[in-house]
Amino acid sequence: MEIGRDRYTTGEALDLSENAVAVLKKRYLKKDERGEAIEEPIDMFRRVASNIAEGEFRFKEGEEAQGLYEEAKERFLRLMTSRRFMPNSPTLMNAGRELQQLSACFVLPVEDSIDGIYDTLKHQAIIHKSGGGTGFGFSRLRPKGDIVKSTMGVSSGPVSFMSVFDSSTEHIKQGGTRRGANMGILRVDHPDIEEFITCKNDNTAVNNFNISVAVTDAFMEAVENDTDFDLTNPRDGEVARTVRARDLFEKIVKGAWLNGEPGVVFIDRINADNPTPQFPIESTNPCSEAHLPPHDSCNLGSINLERFFVGGEVDWDELRETVHTAIRFLDNVIEMNHYPLPEIDEMSRGNRRIGLGVMGFADLLIQLGLTYDSEEGLAFAEKVMKFVDDEAWEASRSLAEERGVMPHFEGSRHEARGDRVRNATVTTIAPTGTISIIAGCSGGIEPLFAVAFMRRQADMELPDVNPEFVKLAKERGFYSEALMKKVAEHGSVRDIPEVPEDVRSVWVTSHDITAEWHVRMQAAFQNHTSMGISKTINLPNEATTKDVEDAYRFAYSLGCKAMAVYRDGSRDAQVLSTGKTGQSGTLAPPTLPEAPPETVKHVSLAEARNGRPRTLTGVTKKMQTGHGPMYVTMNDDEFGPRECFIILGKPGGTAAAFSDALGRMISLAMTHGAQPAEIVHQLRGIQDGHPAGVGPNAVLSVPDGVARSMAEHYLVEDGPAEAKSLPVIGACPDCSGGLTKQEGCVVCHSCGYSKCS
Repeated sequence: MEIGRDRYTTGEALDLSENAVAVLKKRYLKKDERGEAIEEPIDMFRRVASNIAEGEFRFKEGEEAQGLYEEAKERFLRLMTSRRFMPNSPTLMNAGRELQQLSACFVLPVEDSIDGIYDTLKHQAIIHKSGGGTGFGFSRLRPKGDIVKSTMGVSSGPVSFMSVFDSSTEHIKQGGTRRGANMGILRVDHPDIEEFITCKNDNTAVNNFNISVAVTDAFMEAVENDTDFDLTNPRDGEVARTVRARDLFEKIVKGAWLNGEPGVVFIDRINADNPTPQFPIESTNPCSEAHLPPHDSCNLGSINLERFFVGGEVDWDELRETVHTAIRFLDNVIEMNHYPLPEIDEMSRGNRRIGLGVMGFADLLIQLGLTYDSEEGLAFAEKVMKFVDDEAWEASRSLAEERGVMPHFEGSRHEARGDRVRNATVTTIAPTGTISIIAGCSGGIEPLFAVAFMRRQADMELPDVNPEFVKLAKERGFYSEALMKKVAEHGSVRDIPEVPEDVRSVWVTSHDITAEWHVRMQAAFQNHTSMGISKTINLPNEATTKDVEDAYRFAYSLGCKAMAVYRDGSRDAQVLSTGKTGQSGTLAPPTLPEAPPETVKHVSLAEARNGRPRTLTGVTKKMQTGHGPMYVTMNDDEFGPRECFIILGKPGGTAAAFSDALGRMISLAMTHGAQPAEIVHQLRGIQDGHPAGVGPNAVLSVPDGVARSMAEHYLVEDGPAEAKSLPVIGACPDCSGGLTKQEGCVVCHSCGYSKCS
């Protein structure tokens, strides 16, 4: 019987957090023409469960089909409302609605012809409009300067065509709400590989792409042996030139050290495990965890491991049942999906790739008293993922008996092994940014983002301490308001002596963990995952290029299939600091190599800046003043704070003119090196007789409001010098909070925005 509606009518009754309900209302629930939600969270779950259960009618008829449908609908509903499992975002958004596009990611071919390139460009636009992300392998394209016989001209090369795809993405919102995500991949033996490696070094080009180098086993062997390596023209297979492998590897490493790109995908290892070798893999989805041949897609979902902690241990029987139900759910998604292109429909239904992943892993470790960066933590990771993977394959075999093997079974590695399965793949670890918020758990297999952090609420930022940590602190008797404030300031508890040692060892955050342990954990999960892992290896600001090189080589040696790193503070667009780097909100000028005394030329900061860059990144803060709401935008460049824009009232009014003038003068001062602390000191406390609010938090005037905005953004008053948190790499497009790299994606922990899920 269906769960009673009177029992589940609000987010609270569903045991959803306030943040989860906010995310659902903003991105997932049906809306009317005014943008107002017209369904409750339970309505969304019912819509999805009912729609996906209709897949049962594809295989049975009559009363038997109706019975299977009713049973599946009930099981799918309980799966989601219990927060044990969540499908990927497109399924939650679109199932049972007109669009009915349920896949998160696609890979498209890029043929070496103008017709092929622009056909793919059109297909990219169609997919982005439907809410999917796209991956491209550009390795088939002939190199820059190569002959084009049809016109007797020369090719402009893969990187130039990447820019065309990037420009298209800029103008098409994904699913009608945001720009799409792309992955661009080029083989390491392509003649244009060096241009590709450096194409994002200055953060001004192809910003709608993640880029990764498809690294071959032959290349890694050449790096290991310090030998030369051939770059070959894909048009004719001829050697274009030869390079020293270590020099090329050093360029890859330096790019990743500079700003986190390129990542690497170990393409030979991916194809060695490709279950359908008749369809070779040349690219991945935007976060590298879904390895797909051209025109294939993947339907993803994640199990919340935290929900299976019962009575001090893992309820393995309940986890087994959940895995089997989730695999049936995802196989039904393939049936119910309206794919954006006929080629994708054929390939997706033929391979039937699905990707069941996990989230809440860090939460479960804490509940079990296991330390993330420990041998025990690694052993448990292997155990739990092997269990999920084994049961997922058992579920796929059962579905094959019931519904038949996948259409592309012939020629597959499954056929070669005599393993009759329904799906080419069954598991992957995907980003879970927003669905982990809905489920109320930690993301993917990452450590905690923080034990506490500043969460944006309306126009304020308030400390948010993990409620389970608060509960534990009260139970253990070490709770105090002062300690919770200290935890919020630090982010991590590992170095807070007032917290008991056994608690400190378990409640770890991403920046508490060394790169070695991050890589080892990724490898532990990779050992029992059909496809790949979406994870970011966060490095401290002081990490060297050698540290990045070691991470890449270590990942290869342990059997990982891809690797992405991010070094704190390495992007010009980083708009907030972390105490980990010893900064207090202002970006330090870059360190330049020393020059001989006779060559030194002293220039002013304004001269060094030499005009405004085309793109700057910053934040916008809203302040309530006695003259109405005010919006203060603060942008940074590579040297630090650069400009300030102040919007108040309607254009053309006196208040607006005054505000515009104030912003221009602040911008001029900062361009010449004035620091935010100086500006705050000059403006704080100015009164105009029209305050907003009362007491110490009252905004006394427009200048006072600007000072408060700048202080909140740039200054850390009375904060610890070693506060730990993930590096902030830009401003959230939804709330202007700090974006971080986690799970191989860009996410905002203040409002729940995610680029990928």
